[in-house]
Amino acid sequence: MATPVPAIDESKLNAFMGQAVQDMGAAMHAALVVVGDKLGLYKAMAGAGPLTPAQLAQKTSTDERYVREWLNANAAGGYIAYNPATRTYTLPPEQALALAVEDSPAFLPGAFQMISAVMRDAPKITDAFRTGRGVGWHEHDAELFQGTERFFRPNYAANLISQWIPSLTGVKERLESGARVADVGCGHGSSTILMAKAFPKSTFFGFDYHPASIERARQTAKEAGVADHITFEVAAAKDYPGKDYDLITFFDCLHDMGDPVGASAHVRSTLAPNGSWMIVEPFANDKVEDNLNPVGRVYYSASTMICTPASRSQEVGLALGAQAGEARMRDVVLSGGFTNFRRAAETPFNLVYEAKP
Repeated sequence: MATPVPAIDESKLNAFMGQAVQDMGAAMHAALVVVGDKLGLYKAMAGAGPLTPAQLAQKTSTDERYVREWLNANAAGGYIAYNPATRTYTLPPEQALALAVEDSPAFLPGAFQMISAVMRDAPKITDAFRTGRGVGWHEHDAELFQGTERFFRPNYAANLISQWIPSLTGVKERLESGARVADVGCGHGSSTILMAKAFPKSTFFGFDYHPASIERARQTAKEAGVADHITFEVAAAKDYPGKDYDLITFFDCLHDMGDPVGASAHVRSTLAPNGSWMIVEPFANDKVEDNLNPVGRVYYSASTMICTPASRSQEVGLALGAQAGEARMRDVVLSGGFTNFRRAAETPFNLVYEAKP
């Protein structure tokens, strides 16, 4: 017997097809943002006024024909403005802030770099769907590590010292007078280095299980002039060394861990009696239906490709995902032995929690 075909609402189909075409354009254009970032095309256009393809090609030592096609694609997507009368292209200042200024809180190319990396990793994730096995952070395309650092760093630079640390109980004062700080899951060390620059009297220890990231963090600390009070070591969240830390930080990584409760317990055992644990997580509501929005779409997608596979590759494999929500995080932290947990700060993209013994 043939399967009955459901009645189709043509207007709904057309609306969805329109949405899909928008998504196709966005997906294809993501690769062009990466190209423009790597070749310095956006940076060359920033503040330069109207340019012809030939002029931009000359400024960037690139081929005019490729540049012209790239410019047209960007103009079609609203990333660049086109003047048909003069056949010139301009990068508006708002787009320049997001595409060409590395230290801008709106800087976006790192996110597109992450997208290009997970597209290359799609075969591994497809296989994980079939087997249920995980894909470790270290197994991803190397562009993911650099893209993640470039994407998160501007947000941390905009909020960490000015808003997040002051929202914690007495932490800013301890850091100013000299404290011991462990930054766990530090990656390339952006968060650790930002804190070390702001609080030169404190001593910082950055831990990550990924050796290549730790090596990069050490080099960056030297370049930033703060290597004298930062130590970076390869260590996991459940066994990093040291004790009596006044502050322990986890930036966008607790939900990636296979055993976040075990990590919580280790933090509790290494924290000073009046210390604080700062947990920065992607913004998420507790209910799925409250996360079905543009930000939630980005985070659920990233969680499918990166966060959930990372957790499944480790012991326990709890797989909280990037949209776990405050209630689930509270349960994880209290299960590790903490008695106090609160939301200390938030942005449209992050939730900041403080846990105390």
